[in-house]
Amino acid sequence: MTSASIIASELIIGLEVHIELASATKVFSAAGNPAQFGTTESAPNTLIDAVVLALPGSLPVMTRESIESSMLVGRAMGCQVGGTTSWDRKSYMYPDLPKGYQISQYDRPVCGKGSMEVFPEDALGVVDLESPRGIRIQRAHLEEDAGKLLHEAPGGHALDGSIVDYNRAGTPLLEIVTEPDFRTADEVVGFARQLRLLVRHLGVSACIMQEGQIRFEPNINMRLTLDDGRVIETPIVEVKNLNSFRSVRGAIDYEAATQPKRWVCDQQEHARGTKTTRGWDPDKNCTTVQRSKEDAHDYRYFPEPDLPPVHIDAAWVARVEERLVESPMVRMRRWVTEYGLDSRGTLALLDEPDACAYFDAVVEASQAMGAHNAGSQAGRLLLQSGARLANERSVRLDELGATPERVAELVKLRADGAVSAQSADRIFELLCEEHEVDAASIAQREGLLLVRDDAAIDAWIEQVMHENPAIVEQIMGGKVQAVGRLVGGVMKLSGGSADAAEVKRRMLERMQP
Repeated sequence: MTSASIIASELIIGLEVHIELASATKVFSAAGNPAQFGTTESAPNTLIDAVVLALPGSLPVMTRESIESSMLVGRAMGCQVGGTTSWDRKSYMYPDLPKGYQISQYDRPVCGKGSMEVFPEDALGVVDLESPRGIRIQRAHLEEDAGKLLHEAPGGHALDGSIVDYNRAGTPLLEIVTEPDFRTADEVVGFARQLRLLVRHLGVSACIMQEGQIRFEPNINMRLTLDDGRVIETPIVEVKNLNSFRSVRGAIDYEAATQPKRWVCDQQEHARGTKTTRGWDPDKNCTTVQRSKEDAHDYRYFPEPDLPPVHIDAAWVARVEERLVESPMVRMRRWVTEYGLDSRGTLALLDEPDACAYFDAVVEASQAMGAHNAGSQAGRLLLQSGARLANERSVRLDELGATPERVAELVKLRADGAVSAQSADRIFELLCEEHEVDAASIAQREGLLLVRDDAAIDAWIEQVMHENPAIVEQIMGGKVQAVGRLVGGVMKLSGGSADAAEVKRRMLERMQP
């Protein structure tokens, strides 16, 4: 056994992503699709038919919607789409796979090579918009999902063993495979979240993570530089079925810390037959061995005899491309660069395509009304007051009840300095309840309009400064933060009708040497 020591290490990560498409039916049958938008949880084994159960004489029939949804995602990732795509049988035995094989794609997938720009995302959810990286897409192929093993009965009742629910079997599943281009967990998490956002904005899947509608499987190994000059790679570990960004990061961080130690113990290097499949234990924060990973020949792929190849011509691709939308990350960069919004704060808004459209409509209406810095003003209002209220009421931002035009009126009031930030919060809430009343009328009725009488404001400032000479001396001595106490005094005298920001500006001007 070598005594060489590790002097440097580099992560090498590829990613497989499985996305359940929200078509009306399953991919090869007319049975209902549990991943369809609006579908509620169904009782076990109710979304099935003869094709799903592989009963004798039943034959699969390809659904056009699933192919077009796959094409749409592929084109959004810059993948090659077109030509002839065909189906193959991928054979393996598992209790939730009724046929004993899966209809998948081997050498002629719907979507070929492509590339997607990724923006790293750190553990705090901050997106680095200044350091994008291109991640190569190897392929995106369409297949059918397997069923699901239940280890307790519906309602949480105990079972002596396990039962199989075939509702998910046959659900259209788009598997996206990247090249091993990732070098950090931040890049993988950024790609995973941004791909999910993209798919949601395209409207082809809800990607509800806790329901397994999008699942991530990182393939992780490391390039180790040894002190004897050799550079070796550790065996690849594939971590299966991760359905949260936290678990993706946790699995990568664990393997990054553990693989060099494994190599020191077993000296095993990457080679054919050394790849293993592991699961993630969120309670112990570690991966656990499940099995050795099969190679392609182990699945005994052969052409599916019951499904003809599908030819995708340029005209069909062009029709699908008409459904492409603005990329969520392009939208984020626009909001950040043009409106000065925070990337972390916009992630929650980006998660809901309808809320994004609502926000853009508010900005457009505010600009039409001549609001200064409309995007910035609307962003602060909706990401603070709007997000708080939507969270309290468990609805989307666009479902609160205030039309974009009514909110734009409030944005204009705020931009003109006619109402304070605190008052804007209250007015926004009332706009959501009183649909026929405009923002100015609410502000007038509630006594929330700010005093714009310069003489009155100056008089209040003079009075407060005269009554607090010690604080004035502290501020003039450099303790500027003490000005908040004086501003509070002015706001009290004005009954809350003065603009706090304007009061602070005027006070500091007076106290400049």
